Amino acid sequence: MVKYCVKRLLLSLLILFGVSVILYVLVRMMPTSYIDSLLGDPTLADFEKRKAELYAYYGLEENPTFKGVVSGYWDWLVNFLKGDMGVSFKYNQPVEDVIFQNMGISFTISFISLILQLIIAIPLGIKCACNQYGKLDYTATVLTMIGISFPTFFFGSLVIKIFALELGWFPVNGIQSSLPVDATGWEIFIDQVWHLVLPMFVLVFLSIGSMMRYTRTNTLEVLNADYIRTARAKGLSEHTVVYKHVFRNTMIPLVTTLAGILPGLFGGSMITETVFGIPGIGKTAYDALQAGDIPFIMGYNMFIAVLTVIGILLTDIMYAVVDPRVKLGK
Repeated sequence: MVKYCVKRLLLSLLILFGVSVILYVLVRMMPTSYIDSLLGDPTLADFEKRKAELYAYYGLEENPTFKGVVSGYWDWLVNFLKGDMGVSFKYNQPVEDVIFQNMGISFTISFISLILQLIIAIPLGIKCACNQYGKLDYTATVLTMIGISFPTFFFGSLVIKIFALELGWFPVNGIQSSLPVDATGWEIFIDQVWHLVLPMFVLVFLSIGSMMRYTRTNTLEVLNADYIRTARAKGLSEHTVVYKHVFRNTMIPLVTTLAGILPGLFGGSMITETVFGIPGIGKTAYDALQAGDIPFIMGYNMFIAVLTVIGILLTDIMYAVVDPRVKLGK
């Protein structure tokens, strides 16, 4: 196990290096420039002088050359290995500080949504498989297919229109209303929770379909296995057969989905946060991308890349936990 983990960690470092190179080249090729957004009216007399000064100040080139890109990447890599992601152009703070300051609300929303998704999707998928082609199976399939098909921005806007604008049950966006200065901590907490109901509903509804269908398909395969028929022939109750024998083996393919959970928890939901105006890490990254904030874009994407690599490694290890036949020694 130790030998396998060390080998995978070394391979992960190589992957992260390749990802960083591709990211940096793509970021430097972006049509959006943070400096252009600062310059203002190009007809001003000192426009060209200010442009030259700003490019020099931020250490960039107006027309990046191969040598300039290589030199810029090397400087970024050396600082990154020292734990320095640079200073964000847009937010004028160290990139790591901006990430951790805005990650809390995103983690809270993603974590609660994930728990709800697991609580609903896995039992529902098992129930649908045990009652294949029944009313519940057809109803759940239709609803989950609708959820899978809806784009996030469209469904989010639809939910806001119905429940916030027309019915007025929930606030339109943000995470807190204009409360009185003497509002208690409990009132502030309830207000913030009420603001997050719609975003979490959108995340759960749009994510539950794929996991439910995945669980249903895997459960159907296990239900037709020979050892399940043997368990039933021994007189075991259906509840024992399903939740003791079937469920454990259904979890083996589901472990694959764990690879995306870690970056999903800490990386934020960019589209959902933007639609609902939530000041999380996803919306922060989207605003930085629009502004052409090179240090933040690099730091944020490398943060996601590291989480993804860790998630994949944990997934491989979890295979050995849920399935004793899997050996990780080689």
